[in-house]
Amino acid sequence: MELNGSPITESDLAALGLVGYGHFTSMRVENHAVRGLSQHMDRLIRDCRTVFDTELDPDRVRELIRHALPDTASPVVVRVTVFDPHLGLGKPGADADPQILVTSREAPAVPQAPLTLRSAVYTRDLPKTKHVGLFGSLYQRRLAQRDGADDVLFTLADGTITEIATSNIGVISDGQLIWPQAEVLPGITMRLLSQTLDEDVVVKPITLAELPHVDGAVATNAAVGVRAIARIDNVDLPVDHEMIARLRTEYESIPPQRI
Repeated sequence: MELNGSPITESDLAALGLVGYGHFTSMRVENHAVRGLSQHMDRLIRDCRTVFDTELDPDRVRELIRHALPDTASPVVVRVTVFDPHLGLGKPGADADPQILVTSREAPAVPQAPLTLRSAVYTRDLPKTKHVGLFGSLYQRRLAQRDGADDVLFTLADGTITEIATSNIGVISDGQLIWPQAEVLPGITMRLLSQTLDEDVVVKPITLAELPHVDGAVATNAAVGVRAIARIDNVDLPVDHEMIARLRTEYESIPPQRI
């Protein structure tokens, strides 16, 4: 765990934990390379403008990631968090001087077992920004897990599907991958798949009522790639559809970029 390339102090970390204002991106690093690295950098730049109204140097971020990477050949998930340790609760409107915190953890094995989801009506604050305000999402995930599901699927009041707590969702129908047309975080894995599949990708509204008629569904994020979904509420979904295997193969074939 390093802040600007040095060990983080308790006071710096306390500001992040107690104020909780900032943004981040997470990426799976294998052999010092990341699928969609340039898009992760673009996200950090874009979100820094939104959250702090200032610019971020992507070359500096990459340098700090390289410095903080653990000395291991095993895959890790690196999280880059951008926050200002001196921005307080009372004056978040002050000019900001964002700092870069790089942390890492062991990457989960892939592919992951199929997910079960429970739907909940919920919309994240600033849904298109990957910010650190995760309480609402984690609370909804907790409720879903206490009810026996693995994770939570967010919807609008009319049943329109948006996203999973920390993943995107896509459904498969007639050989096409369909992303929800909704205010959601534009995930890096989702964007990479869309670029790779091109004409086989559609964006349109999806509702819970349509789920019994789809051919399958997947969750996507940078840590695990493509993960099949086995159940949403009381609707069982196929997990062995050929399109799911194709999506995983297509994603894994995307050349990673060196950090």
